[in-house]
Amino acid sequence: MSMGMRFTVLSSGSTGNATVIEHGDTSLLVDAGLSAKRLDELFREREVSPEQLKGILITHEHSDHIKGLGALARKYNLPVYANANTWDAMQKHVGKIDPEQRHIIETGAPIDFGSLRAQSFGISHDAAEPVGYTFDDGIHKLSLATDLGYMSDKVKEAIYDSDVLVLESNHDIEMLRMGRYPWNIKRRILSDLGHLSNNAAGEALSDLLNGRLKRTYLAHLSRDHNMMDIAKMTVRCSMEDCGIFFKDSEFELRDTHWNMPTPWDEVGSKSGE
Repeated sequence: MSMGMRFTVLSSGSTGNATVIEHGDTSLLVDAGLSAKRLDELFREREVSPEQLKGILITHEHSDHIKGLGALARKYNLPVYANANTWDAMQKHVGKIDPEQRHIIETGAPIDFGSLRAQSFGISHDAAEPVGYTFDDGIHKLSLATDLGYMSDKVKEAIYDSDVLVLESNHDIEMLRMGRYPWNIKRRILSDLGHLSNNAAGEALSDLLNGRLKRTYLAHLSRDHNMMDIAKMTVRCSMEDCGIFFKDSEFELRDTHWNMPTPWDEVGSKSGE
C-alpha cells in the first residue's frame, strides 16, 4: 500500500457517490451512495478491503450519498461519521446502526485517523447540514466539494490550498433550461441550494488556482444535462473569461464517472500516477 495519500472516486453523479482515500494503513470511505453489492464490486475492482476501512464519512443524507450505508456498515462493522443533523435526517433511511458505530462530528472540527486529518466544512445545499471534506497528511491536501448550491467564500477558504480537488460541475445551464425536467426541479438545481454549473465551477477554480493546485476532477455531472467534454470546455472558457489561462502540464481537468471508478491518484505527485 502507498505511504502517501491517494484516492479513487468509485462513482460520482446522481445515481450514486463514493470515494476512497488511503494513507499508509488508513483507508476511509466518503459516502456510500450505491448498493452495498455494487460498492463491494467497486472495492474489488480497486483492490480495497472494506473490512479494513477506518470509517465512512457522510456528506449529507440524500440517497445518492447513503443508499448502501446501513448495509455496508452492518456487514463490515464499520464506524460511521456524520454531524448530528445529518444523523437525524438519515436515521430512517439507513436502518439500525449499532450505537458504538455511530460517531457524531461537529462541522469544522478535525478528526485524526492516524496521520491523516479529515475536516468537514459547511456547504449550501438542500439537506439538513451538508458538508464537504478536506484530507491532509501534513504535506499534501485533497478536497471533496460537490453538491454545492454556490461556491461561498468559506468553502473557498477551506479548500484553497489543495493539491488535488474533486469539484462539482453538475450541469450545462442551457442544457438544463432546455431539458425535460419540470420547472420546479430546474429552479431547485439552479438555486443557491442546488448544484454548481460548469460556468460556476470555472469561476470558482479561477479563484483557487494558486500554483499549488495540480488537478481538479470534475464531479457529480448530470447525465441528462451535461457531458464531460462540454463540462471541461465550459470550465476552461469560464476560467479564461476570468483571465486564467493554463497549460495542461501545469494544471489538469480530469474526469469522474457514474459507472466506473477513477484510477488511483497519488495526491502529492505531479501527474497522480
